[in-house]
Amino acid sequence: MLDSSLMKILACPDCKGDLKESNSKLTCIKCKRVYQIKKGIPILLPKQ
Repeated sequence: MLDSSLMKILACPDCKGDLKESNSKLTCIKCKRVYQIKKGIPILLPKQ
């Protein structure tokens, strides 16, 4: 689980929407993209 202060500043790199954490993944509330969390580090790579 990510720190709550970190979750406050993280945003989707594509649409800048808020992220929700569940099952070792972050999901964008706005565009529904899913980002992995590996070893406690969110992998927030934009679409290419």
